[in-house]
Amino acid sequence: MSEMISFKEVEKRVLTIREQQVLIDRDVAELYGVETKEVNQAVRNNPEKFPEEYIIPLSSKEKSEVVKNIDHLSVLKFSHVLPTAFTEKGLYMLATILKSPVASQTTIAIVETFSKLRELSRIINQIPNTQEEAEQKNLMQKSSEILAEVLDDNSLEVTGDETTIELNLAIMKIKHTVKRDKR
Repeated sequence: MSEMISFKEVEKRVLTIREQQVLIDRDVAELYGVETKEVNQAVRNNPEKFPEEYIIPLSSKEKSEVVKNIDHLSVLKFSHVLPTAFTEKGLYMLATILKSPVASQTTIAIVETFSKLRELSRIINQIPNTQEEAEQKNLMQKSSEILAEVLDDNSLEVTGDETTIELNLAIMKIKHTVKRDKR
């Protein structure tokens, strides 16, 4: 059985296009262990399963922006086909069509990724509206825990060092230190 796709592997591929968090068809195909044409063929063969809010066909301008700003998608520069972006709903629907152990494992990672991002956003939006100090601390602790999960990458083969990441958001400051020991 192949290795489980990590949350981190999915999270780093999530883009925001038209104010929605999405994955580009090429990344979806790579995560699912299939070719991009198979992903797009699944959409073409099942149009009733992919309403407008499930997939976003990129415009030429959006494709140029993605190619320019996302290093691993620079290979799309020479493609004559415009990529498709899958929203969370579109990814769930795609999972019902693509059947394989890799697709099932990847779907779990994708569901977890979008769930964590949604939860983090919800918690951060609650903090300024919370009057009680204890509840604010609780919300900040929860957001720190989610960030720690997002930022922690257990797959690194690192020799005993320490990394500190500090996020200074408008409503709070989060500091996350990861100490890695030799394996």
